[in-house]
Amino acid sequence: MKYANIIVDISLEKLDKTFQYLVPEELNETLRPGMQVVIPFGNRKITGYILELTDTPEFDPARMKPILSLSEKAVPIEAQLIELAVWMKETYGCTLNQALKTVLPSRRRVKSRASKEVPAALQNISLQPPKTLNEEQQAAVNGILSVYPQPSLLFGVTGGGKTEVYMALIDAMRAQGKQTILLIPEISLTYQNLRRFYERFGNRVAVVNSRLSAGEKYDSYENARSGRIDIMIGPRSALFTPFTNLGMIIVDEEHESAYNSETSPRYRAVETAITRGRMAGAGVVLGSATPSLESYTKALSGEYALFRITSRARVGSVLPEVKICDLRKELREGNKTIFSRILAEAIKDRLEKREQVMLFLNRRGYAGFISCRSCGYVFRCPHCDVSLTSHRNGQLVCHYCGLSVPMPDRCPSCGSPYIAGFGLGTQKVETMVKKYFPSARTLRMDMDSTSRKDSHGKILSSFAKGEADILIGTQMIIKGHDFPRVTLVGILAADLSLYSDDFRAGERTFQLLTQAAGRAGRAGAEGLVVIQTYNPENYAIETASHQDYEVFYEKEMAYRRLLSYPPAGQMLSVLITDPKEETAVREAIRLADGVRAHWPESGIRMIGPSAAGISRIQDVYRQQLFIKHPSRKLLLQIRDFMELEKKTGLQIDLL
Repeated sequence: MKYANIIVDISLEKLDKTFQYLVPEELNETLRPGMQVVIPFGNRKITGYILELTDTPEFDPARMKPILSLSEKAVPIEAQLIELAVWMKETYGCTLNQALKTVLPSRRRVKSRASKEVPAALQNISLQPPKTLNEEQQAAVNGILSVYPQPSLLFGVTGGGKTEVYMALIDAMRAQGKQTILLIPEISLTYQNLRRFYERFGNRVAVVNSRLSAGEKYDSYENARSGRIDIMIGPRSALFTPFTNLGMIIVDEEHESAYNSETSPRYRAVETAITRGRMAGAGVVLGSATPSLESYTKALSGEYALFRITSRARVGSVLPEVKICDLRKELREGNKTIFSRILAEAIKDRLEKREQVMLFLNRRGYAGFISCRSCGYVFRCPHCDVSLTSHRNGQLVCHYCGLSVPMPDRCPSCGSPYIAGFGLGTQKVETMVKKYFPSARTLRMDMDSTSRKDSHGKILSSFAKGEADILIGTQMIIKGHDFPRVTLVGILAADLSLYSDDFRAGERTFQLLTQAAGRAGRAGAEGLVVIQTYNPENYAIETASHQDYEVFYEKEMAYRRLLSYPPAGQMLSVLITDPKEETAVREAIRLADGVRAHWPESGIRMIGPSAAGISRIQDVYRQQLFIKHPSRKLLLQIRDFMELEKKTGLQIDLL
């Protein structure tokens, strides 16, 4: 006799457990994991999914009810996705229902509406023949296919032609009758970037993104399941495309934090892609000019194969000249504007030559750090090596350990009274550009200017057509865009992300500056990048100016090893929430004490608990706790223990 462990219909949120049923003799050879079946549940009939078939009963078979039938309206669901959902539940601490709802495509047909978004505009583009790969590109393709299906890291400079490598790999998969998923950060799903895939593969390509209607998403997944398409392009959710013969998963810009889900299940798309690839026997390719430290560490250890592209693909295109401008010196010499003299002169020169300029304001991770404008000194926690954050009560606070010190009147390093936070925004930059360069045509791209539908693409398209001389923006403007007429990139505030209250601040700063610098000089014209900073000696800024990833990696890893931060160690981030502040504080202390009591000799290191970086959201108070240990397995045990012990809101992430 066979038994089936079944999860009931995933629309029933609260039923996060399996129920065991008898497998009728007539279905004995038919059923397999992942199938949807009709089962008796109480005094009614409902549908459920088979998670596992087993010979072992969990209770008396005489009391067990049989499966009634296969579901007639069932959407065929690959057993692999069910297996992936189980893995996500165990890895990310979510419920099985949450995992299933994430990985399984919508089971309801919704009337599809004609879309005005990017995919519809690309449908009628004519096919183009493949470009001839240069030596480095071809070597990367050959190497990746030679180690297939081992995961690979494609480490290529900005402008190195990684997209052509991706397309050659997709061709290789199609020649074997296999399909490919290409993940791209949502912000990069633009007409400009997608056009090349439609030119190459025509209607064998589909795109999913957050702007598509439910009906359009349903159609895309149906096309994938039925074999009408070979390539699915999209953000992290595209990872769960129900391809029946998946050959490869490509993750472009694999270092992007957009690949980490902020809602439960709080999965990491790169890690999940590796797991789905292993389950499907598919290859996984991670591409980046600035790989995450986690991925590069795995490549150095041999877990991933490593392939490099060291020069730009376009003939005559070379990496731009980079100049670091010391804003402390500018201030001493009387320049109090937001433009250094080098940058101002370069902007004027480019405007006269009718070339384009990008001004990047590095606001990512901005958390109100305080620094000295005279010498560049930044107030940091002596225990956690992250910046202290200014609070309205006049205190500087560490959001890792809770250290609180009063705001000083003068800089402890040089005695200067010029200590303050940084208040520069994109609107102020635009105002200053119009003041100092009144003839320049400007476009601004930030959260405000892109809030309307289609505005993101329209701004980029307008700039690409030459309808503006200067594009001002935050990280949105530096994500993989290729503007041949851009010969100058000004990075106005390199320090802002460098001193966020996050141990990954240096890594993110290096990535942002390298990506921003990569926008200049891509069409053969000489490019210039000006990095304005109060800390020109910082290794993240200095190595980014040379695009020297290896030196940055060694310096950053030394810091991570010293403090046991990932990937040199493992760390849990624990967020405790409650409408009452005293309850949140008491619960955080109780959970921390409970962990210490259960693992007294384990060698765990604990930071906090203390108020979180944002200590209250919508009148809910937030306490934060960090737990370090070399063993991921032990940290997952601690996570499960805390989940069982919790009495308030709790969110736990393995960093």
